[in-house]
Amino acid sequence: MRHLTFVIGGARSGKSQFAEQLALDSFANTAGDTARLHYLATAQAFDDEMRIRIARHQERRSGAWHTTEAALDVPEQINALSRQDAVILIDCLSVWTTNLLINDIKIEVARSHLETAITASTARIICVASETGLGIVPDNALSRQFRDANGQTNQTIAKLADDVYFMVAGIAQKIKP
Repeated sequence: MRHLTFVIGGARSGKSQFAEQLALDSFANTAGDTARLHYLATAQAFDDEMRIRIARHQERRSGAWHTTEAALDVPEQINALSRQDAVILIDCLSVWTTNLLINDIKIEVARSHLETAITASTARIICVASETGLGIVPDNALSRQFRDANGQTNQTIAKLADDVYFMVAGIAQKIKP
């Protein structure tokens, strides 16, 4: 039976590190030699600064992780990797939403596929996302479109989640259940 944990917070709040530790703890408690610890990476390195960020994330992860680049195909990767003894960390759904927008992919359809994949999965899934609804209303249409799409995806995942943590300054606050 699947278990979904959602880790949400602002930029540089400690979301990824906290989610990685949750995944490692879950993996340590998973029985069997066939268990897998998966990292679905949604970020793309469009510039040097992003390459550095990605490298920092990679350096934190041990050899136990099986990393899959999933800039656009997160639901398909969940379907492919889901097994009862799998732990899947998706980092991050907000970047995935950005990727969908810049590639003119219908967000509602992709979100529906994500919801279906998570619901059907038997794996332990941990999703990371940025909370972008606490700031000002963006001054341009694309930024407002992202904020709205990200907010709706966050609501969808939070509704499905068994556990939700809100990260503030490196401190995890459990807000669900």
